[in-house]
Amino acid sequence: MKTYWWKILGVLILCYVFIAGMIVPLNPGISGVSPGSLRTGQDAVLEITGYNSMYTQSPEVRVWLKMDDERALGAQAVKVLDDRRLEATFAIPPYLPVDRKVQDFTLVVDNEKDGTSVLPSAVFVTQDSVAPELGAAAFPNTPIEGLNERWTFTFPFRNILYETIRNTYFHVALWFAMIFIFIGALTYSIRYLRQSDLRQDCNAQAFTKVGILFGILGLATGAIWAKHTWGAYWSGDVKQNMTVIALLIYLAYFILRAVFDDPDKRARISAVYNIFAFAALIPLIYVIPRLTDSLHPGAGGNPALGGEDLDNTMRLVFYPAIIGWTLIGLWMASLLARLEKVRLKWFDVL
Repeated sequence: MKTYWWKILGVLILCYVFIAGMIVPLNPGISGVSPGSLRTGQDAVLEITGYNSMYTQSPEVRVWLKMDDERALGAQAVKVLDDRRLEATFAIPPYLPVDRKVQDFTLVVDNEKDGTSVLPSAVFVTQDSVAPELGAAAFPNTPIEGLNERWTFTFPFRNILYETIRNTYFHVALWFAMIFIFIGALTYSIRYLRQSDLRQDCNAQAFTKVGILFGILGLATGAIWAKHTWGAYWSGDVKQNMTVIALLIYLAYFILRAVFDDPDKRARISAVYNIFAFAALIPLIYVIPRLTDSLHPGAGGNPALGGEDLDNTMRLVFYPAIIGWTLIGLWMASLLARLEKVRLKWFDVL
């Protein structure tokens, strides 16, 4: 038990990740609003569609169209159609206190049961005439205050992502585990170059195999995620392309090994190549995507793993997921390394 505790821990952590990651519900949110475009000087009725909401179970539902931190339009009337649908009536003033033709408004819905839900840039209002001075006088500012706070063990609701946010525990965690596994392969390759011990080469080879497997699983889960958020399994995004190149470089590691028959020569050249592959991995996956525009979070100035994507509730599952996948990867690599060492002993190489 003392020897295998970390393997048991890895299995238990992944069981927790799968159970919590799949059954914990998402926060209530706003999945849509119609119409999305309005004009000044009209009364508008917005049909709002909630997500995991319970509008009928609250005594009062309040709705605002927020222009900025200081100004907002309050709904004149709110009609609850059912738990998922609202109708909010707004009187759009004839002028807006801004010097632009089109102004976007954030939709804010608040009730006692669900708390506060926000949909950024939900409605765009077009002015017939731009007159900021008249707009400042005509704008009926309704302060957003007295919001209901609600905390339960739920994952954050994010527009576009919806339920696919759960893939964070698999796609993203697998990538982190892949990096740690490749670091292990790099370490054993360096050890071989220092010690000329074929057992270190067996370890390096095994860790590289598992790292590639995790990379392929990361690509597959990422493609599924992209289909539901970007509309296609593969969009040629820079991070997708760079990831494929990085994995192809690592796959070439095994092609290189197949060229040499001499175990020591094969191990020595493979170790050098493994160091090169890891040196290429970091700029390909983490540097180049940040220098260009990209749909992928963490690239092109698009933040990743910040407050908008990962809250404290998700961190309770996400960080254990990284540990769990890494421990399982180490277990798999240790088994592969033992098999390779047995094979070499069988042929009297070790």
